[in-house]
Amino acid sequence: MLINVPRDAENIIKILNDNGFEAYVVGGCVRDSILGRVPEDWDITTSAKPEDVKRIFNKTIDTGIEHGTVTVRMGGCSYEVTTYRIDGEYEDNRHPKNVMFTSKLSEDLLRRDFTINAMAYNSTEGLVDMYGGIDDLNHGIIRCVGDAEARFDEDALRTLRAIRFAGQLGFNIEEKTYEAIKNHAECIRNVSAERIRVEVTKLIMSNGADRLKLLADTGLSNIFFPEWDEMLLAGQNNPHHSYSVGEHTIKVIENIHRLYPGKGEKDFKILCWSALLHDVGKPECRFVDEKGIDHFYGHEKSGEVMAEAILKRLKFDNYTIETTKRLVACHDYRFNGSKKSMRKFVSKVGADIMPLLFILMEADVCGQSDYHREEKLQRIKQAKETFDELIAANTAFTVKDLEINGKELISAGIPAGKALGDVLKALLEMVLEEPELNEKSILLANAKKIFEKVCKEM
Repeated sequence: MLINVPRDAENIIKILNDNGFEAYVVGGCVRDSILGRVPEDWDITTSAKPEDVKRIFNKTIDTGIEHGTVTVRMGGCSYEVTTYRIDGEYEDNRHPKNVMFTSKLSEDLLRRDFTINAMAYNSTEGLVDMYGGIDDLNHGIIRCVGDAEARFDEDALRTLRAIRFAGQLGFNIEEKTYEAIKNHAECIRNVSAERIRVEVTKLIMSNGADRLKLLADTGLSNIFFPEWDEMLLAGQNNPHHSYSVGEHTIKVIENIHRLYPGKGEKDFKILCWSALLHDVGKPECRFVDEKGIDHFYGHEKSGEVMAEAILKRLKFDNYTIETTKRLVACHDYRFNGSKKSMRKFVSKVGADIMPLLFILMEADVCGQSDYHREEKLQRIKQAKETFDELIAANTAFTVKDLEINGKELISAGIPAGKALGDVLKALLEMVLEEPELNEKSILLANAKKIFEKVCKEM
């Protein structure tokens, strides 16, 4: 089997070989190359000790030298070069107390998580597969290296990684590995929120969002995302729906993948999380009427609050939290077709989220039943066209969009302070009603009248 290893990585391996050491590319880059995917990184494992690597190469960085990892700079790129090692005792289901270097590649590969990640390669020896990785790749299986119970006892994050890989690769989890995940679900408490966030994000940004159900089936989500379990259990006996809240959510995430134009990973991540959380408020808002029909009044507002709590729990950045909250809060808004209502809506929620909101709305509708679907999609299409027309016309949505600013009003005799802010807000309301009034002379004349009124009311 031939793997096209980058020239600089090949050079590092050759230089190590020339100095009497073994070296291979290892792990995910080998797996992805065999699958025809483009590896994100090319990691190298070697029999050379860290001090040997630092001696042999001119440009190195002590990335994780206590664990045997030295970053080698070659051709403007960075390659992590790690000494064969055996992990010591794990005290917290996450990190080894210490590591011991070894001269045997077999011992280094044995400590790794899954067979598909425990393969090594160099151009001289070809593929080194001691634990059945290629067979599991061919059969689409996620299987732990050696004893699954021991692998998850060492590192609880591996339980979540197994599900993430199953989603990313479209694989199934081998039975003993699956049972071991269930047995170690409680240990995910020892994993940082940041690491959990990364794994779940990778899962929902993959094409295997349906594997989200495994989070509940194994007991993992009950620890860090119990709201998901409630969503899967919450039925939707309503003409507009054919699935439970959780199953509908998975459909919406899948639709995001289909609809998103692929113009930025940050926006795509936010859309995937917004899809995951858009109906998170439904279980607690469920109301059954006298005919047995389910309704979810106020679930958007409840969902906004819950989404914020979940994202903060997972240590997301403020931008992601705030943007996702806004999308969740208005994902179910009903446009009435008028430009005036669109101007006021955009002024309230922000023009920046509108392109994402239209995608989320369409993904939501396409994840529902066929009931009035075409009518709903047409309403969204018309709303998007109206928004695009307003943008093309340089419509004012905020105070900053007005043809007059605070400094100009101060120069006209309106003092800085609360009254000035009230005047600007009143001018914006006026322009939202009648956009043609957004001219400096008209705004200035109206500003003086508004200020006089404000002064009388004070």
